[in-house]
Amino acid sequence: MLLSSMVMAQQEAQYSLFFMNDYVINPATAGIREQLELRSVNRYQWEGITDAPRTYSLSLTAPLAEGNMGIGMSLFTDILGPTRRIGIQGSYAYRIPLNSTTTLGFGISVGMLEYTIDADKIQLARADDPALGNFTRSTKVVDAKFGLLIRGSNYYAGLSIPQMSQSNLDIYNSASAGSSALVSHFLLAGGYEYDLNEDFTLEPNLLFKFVSPVPLKVDATIRAMYRDMVWLGGGFRNNDAFTAMVGVKWNNKIHIAYAHDFTTTDLSGYTNGTHEIMLGIDLPDPRAAN
Repeated sequence: MLLSSMVMAQQEAQYSLFFMNDYVINPATAGIREQLELRSVNRYQWEGITDAPRTYSLSLTAPLAEGNMGIGMSLFTDILGPTRRIGIQGSYAYRIPLNSTTTLGFGISVGMLEYTIDADKIQLARADDPALGNFTRSTKVVDAKFGLLIRGSNYYAGLSIPQMSQSNLDIYNSASAGSSALVSHFLLAGGYEYDLNEDFTLEPNLLFKFVSPVPLKVDATIRAMYRDMVWLGGGFRNNDAFTAMVGVKWNNKIHIAYAHDFTTTDLSGYTNGTHEIMLGIDLPDPRAAN
C-alpha cells in the first residue's frame, strides 16, 4: 500500500508561493534577473495532523554573460511520515532575445535524490511482521529537470518537466524494475503584471500541474502590490484549498512572504490549515561593480 501510494501520487513538492520562487518550478528562470537571488521556503502542511508533509528548500541563482545565461543550485527536503526525500540540483539556463522586450529561455537541472524510509516510524499490527525485512532503508538516484520560458516586460509563461530520468527507486528489493520509480511531471506556469496606477500593481498567476493518472491540479493566485513594497493576495487550488497571502519587500533587497492554506477537503475537520513562509535576499550582481 505504501509503495503504491508513492508511485501513483504526485511526487513533487507543492508550494502556494510558487510565483515568489519561480526557480523551484522551472530551471529556465535561473539568473533571469540582474542580481543574485537567495530564497528559502518552509512549508508545514495540514497542521494538527501527525506526520503531515513538511517541505524545506534553499536555492541560489545568478546571471551570467550579460543576462543571456544563468546558473542556479537548490537543496530541498520533503518529509511525509516515515518517508523522506532529500535532493540537490545544479542548473544552467540560456536565453535567446526574440525582440527588444521578449526572450525565449531554456534550462536544465541535474542532481541527486535520496529517498529514505524510516521503519521505526511505521507502527505494525504485528510487531514481528516480516514485511519490512526487505526494505532498503534509503536509495539514491540521478535526476534531471528541463524547462522552457518565454518572458516579456510584464508577463511570463513557462513549461517544466521534473523527474525526467524516471529512475527506478528500488526501495523494495523484491519489486520488479519500474514498479517504484520517479514519474515525470508537467508544470505549466504563467503570470502578468498590470499597473493600475503609479502606486498599485495587480499580478495574477496560474500553475497547472499534471502527472498521470492523478487529475489535473490548478493553482490560481492574484496579488495587489503597493509601490513594489507591500502586497496582499489570495489563491485557490482545485479540490484542495483556498489561500491567503501577504508579503513585504524591504530596501528592494529583502523579501518576506507568508501563505496560509484553508483546507476545503474532508481533512478540514482535523487540521488548522497549512503554513508556508518564504524568505529571500537579492544581492547585487558582482559584475555591476566592474
